[in-house]
Amino acid sequence: MKLKIGCFQLALKKTDNFELIIKKLNNFLSKNSVDIIILSELAVGGAGAKNERFYLDNYIDKFSDVALKNNTWLIPGTFYEQVEDKIFNVAPVINNMGQVITKAYKMFPWLPYEENVEMGNQFCTFEYPGFGNIGIHICYDLWFPESSRQLSLSGSIAIVNPTLTPTKDRDIETIMVRATAAQQQLYYIDINSTGEQGNGLSIISDPCGEVIHQSSDSEDIFIIEICSDYVEEVRKEGMYKLGQPIKSFRDHPYFRNSYTMNSEYLDSLGKLKKPDKQWNHQIY
Repeated sequence: MKLKIGCFQLALKKTDNFELIIKKLNNFLSKNSVDIIILSELAVGGAGAKNERFYLDNYIDKFSDVALKNNTWLIPGTFYEQVEDKIFNVAPVINNMGQVITKAYKMFPWLPYEENVEMGNQFCTFEYPGFGNIGIHICYDLWFPESSRQLSLSGSIAIVNPTLTPTKDRDIETIMVRATAAQQQLYYIDINSTGEQGNGLSIISDPCGEVIHQSSDSEDIFIIEICSDYVEEVRKEGMYKLGQPIKSFRDHPYFRNSYTMNSEYLDSLGKLKKPDKQWNHQIY
């Protein structure tokens, strides 16, 4: 199955961007039909956990209305959310019925800089009907390959990463996106902001590490398509019919007990063996 995704690298002010975002969404959706829309990290309120005005509770119903009205799924970036006496960086996932089906809690806040934000304690995936599981990173989570591995072993076909990066290491992150996609044999969708918030360079990589789309540092609203059948093919037969890292990891006796694995999904990939049609160069 193919999934059409609207990606919003918006030129944002440091804070108070809700009206601008709604205007951009409405204009886009008046001309386009997509399955999911993805915005960047902290798009509405910007960084700064202490400003309660921009907490999730103040906006979730408004974004749910957008999803319902336009029959589209929506990940409206992230928001800070207070749970009891703790503050988390949270990405809600809203389906086309306007329902919040799950929330991803940022596992690795950008400490020591992202002050007063707690670490999440549970990896987040959701199922898009007919397509399969999609995992969620939030910005700095990309830097921890253990989190990507856990999402892939849970059966994720893609990882979505709303990010907010204005720093000079953005080029390194784009390299990480390609490497993560190839290592985990999935699509990686990394959406940054630009303007006063981020420095752009949003990037989408396929499960062979090939770049599907890369933005400049200017505003960029674009559509991509990803295909679950292609991920299955790459995982079963290897990237370019070469390495099969997911199955190799699955079959290693040491790591089998180190991660939570979706055994039914991983077993469906078949045995670790040479594909029928191999790459035409003898290595071993």
